[in-house]
Amino acid sequence: MSGKLVGIAIMIIALTAGAWMYYLQVYAFYEEVQTPDPVALTSVATGAPEDIIADAITAIDADSSPIRYRACFETPMSHALLTETYELAVGAEPLVAPDWFDCFDAQEIGEALQTGEALAFLGQENIEYGVDRIVAIFEDGRGYVWQQLNDCGRKAYDGTQVGPDCPARENTGN
Repeated sequence: MSGKLVGIAIMIIALTAGAWMYYLQVYAFYEEVQTPDPVALTSVATGAPEDIIADAITAIDADSSPIRYRACFETPMSHALLTETYELAVGAEPLVAPDWFDCFDAQEIGEALQTGEALAFLGQENIEYGVDRIVAIFEDGRGYVWQQLNDCGRKAYDGTQVGPDCPARENTGN
């Protein structure tokens, strides 16, 4: 009889721990951004980020990771104007957002990037060390923003030597 009780106790503890980990990953750290950053794209001419026309911006973020930022917006700017003025992003892969942030569908965005229905632009390089802000815009004006690791970030976080092509990492004293 005591073996059954121990087994039941282990199952209850495992289920509770699993539910708690799920909650922490999907809900606990994310917060809706009350005043989202303006949407910016990196100019081909200056190499600096420039704000674009963006309406109805909704965003979420978390302090626990630099790649948890997601945003959705609308813009009247055409693909023709955007491609002549702003840098395209190479290797853009949207990161999955929590299900409750339903305006951001990473699978739909990824498929649209592959088919050309959406274009990915560099929002800002190294918004944090090794992390670029990427902006994808559909032909109909729907836009999405996320942050992803760049080459320097991937190397820095997997322990590989970053090399001379990467910017110097700021010493934070930690």
